[in-house]
Amino acid sequence: MAEQHTSRGILLMVAAMLIFAMQDGISRHLAETYNVYMTLMVRYWFFAIFVTVIAARAPGGIRRATRSGLPWMQVFRSAVLVVEVIIMVQGFVYLGLVESHAVFACYPLLVTALSGPVLHEKVGWRRLVAIGIGFVGVMIILQPGVGVFSPYALIPLVSAFLFALYSLLTRYVGRVDPASVSFFYTGVVGAIIITIIGIWHWEPMSGPDWGWMVVLCISASLGHYLLIRAYEVAEASAIQPFAYLQLVFATVLGIFVFGETLKTNVAIGAAVVAGAGVFTLLRARKKARGA
Repeated sequence: MAEQHTSRGILLMVAAMLIFAMQDGISRHLAETYNVYMTLMVRYWFFAIFVTVIAARAPGGIRRATRSGLPWMQVFRSAVLVVEVIIMVQGFVYLGLVESHAVFACYPLLVTALSGPVLHEKVGWRRLVAIGIGFVGVMIILQPGVGVFSPYALIPLVSAFLFALYSLLTRYVGRVDPASVSFFYTGVVGAIIITIIGIWHWEPMSGPDWGWMVVLCISASLGHYLLIRAYEVAEASAIQPFAYLQLVFATVLGIFVFGETLKTNVAIGAAVVAGAGVFTLLRARKKARGA
């Protein structure tokens, strides 16, 4: 029975990563033509409606979803995610999907590295070595000592750092608040924050691109729903390594849809980063089982 649940969780995770990769492709397309603040604002509006409907149907309703033991920390982590998404979409425009995702793949390593100072968790020497190897992979991708180093290459690295911080803050508030509360704050507070910024950057959008915007909004909600279901039916440690498939899907999309190229250093560096990341996840799983 447990194996069936794990298999189902893996399938849900793979489907979610495929949808997220497609969502990134649409985000890149829209951000190349329209202001990123406006496109994200519309996307967050739909997401806020989605989480509100989910909260209203859950036990305790919206009143329960707003009852947080750490409300200001919830607001802060929601703001961190908004900034991270803005930066990452800019990375898609300047670097493309392939290189952006190759660098962003280091975020699980950053989560492990920061879990000590932020959450006071113990990180063993094996995972520390894996973190070091992973960042060697990042350097292989960025090639800071070869030719003229582009500052744009740092965009996905900053985004990965912010997403790692968001992930750690989510775990921190999770010690007090249930996941439903964090999910509600992420959507509603995020929508409020991006609206304060994006409403001043509104610009007309063509009919076909409004169609892409609708697909983007629906896919974002569907992707999050599948991700939630994946974590409900299977252990997070068993399915988390499959999140790296988003890198594979985004790379395929970048090459065949946007005409990007997969450079040798990016392929090697991404493989090193992903390998180190999977190792840290497996070590964390083994440690949790031992405990």
